Amino acid sequence: MTREPVFAGSFYPSGKTELYALVEELMSHQVTGYDAKGAVSPHAGYIYSGGVAGRTISSLEEKETFVILGPNHTGNGKRFALSAESWRIPLGTLTADSEFVEILSGISDILEIDEKAHAREHSIEVQLPFLKAKFEDSRMVAICAQMGSIAELEDIALAINEAAAKTGRDIAVIASSDMSHYESRASASKKDKLAIECIEKLDPEGLIRTVVGKEISMCGVIPAAIMLFSAKALGACRARLIEYDDSGARTGDISEVVGYAGMVIT
Repeated sequence: MTREPVFAGSFYPSGKTELYALVEELMSHQVTGYDAKGAVSPHAGYIYSGGVAGRTISSLEEKETFVILGPNHTGNGKRFALSAESWRIPLGTLTADSEFVEILSGISDILEIDEKAHAREHSIEVQLPFLKAKFEDSRMVAICAQMGSIAELEDIALAINEAAAKTGRDIAVIASSDMSHYESRASASKKDKLAIECIEKLDPEGLIRTVVGKEISMCGVIPAAIMLFSAKALGACRARLIEYDDSGARTGDISEVVGYAGMVIT
């Protein structure tokens, strides 16, 4: 089965030629290749966050499989939902790593194969044109995540790593997340700095405490925490901020912005 694109024509162009040209432009300013274990990349419309997402994903080295964790904005489906489908976008199809998905679903009692959670969710789909343009042959594993306990998030991360070991895959885990939503630039940047500092410390528990305690509307905090647990267990020792920006840079309105951070964990 193949998931058809849902957000082509809204979050990003629907035409293959136009989309490829835009993605290439958005990725053209980053030349460093990091052998990353994880990353954080934003998922708004490309006019707003495409530059940050493009520079982040283009800074990664190729992996056999990218595990992409996105928040569940719709509330549909299982709390932690694996997709077993390949995903079609205007640039082609990103093939599901079926062996990885099967093994992962067998390891974890928390993850369940459930396409309903992915059907109307944009957070994973908007990452795919960058990955397809940069890493044409890489496979994908998509996980849509809702709220969970610290123990559950760590269990999912360790299950991802175990599946990678059993399949022999070289992976990177990409957490799809925007930062603060609809606050003034001054407020958003101050709050987002606190969350970014937790990621730089490779501190998933601290990230969740900070986001909850400081009321930071970082929609992908759960994917980011899972990614950090995975990366730390794989030996990551450093997180780099590739870029921070906000929607006000495009709209000119800094009274209500959405923040975007691109980060790479090595």
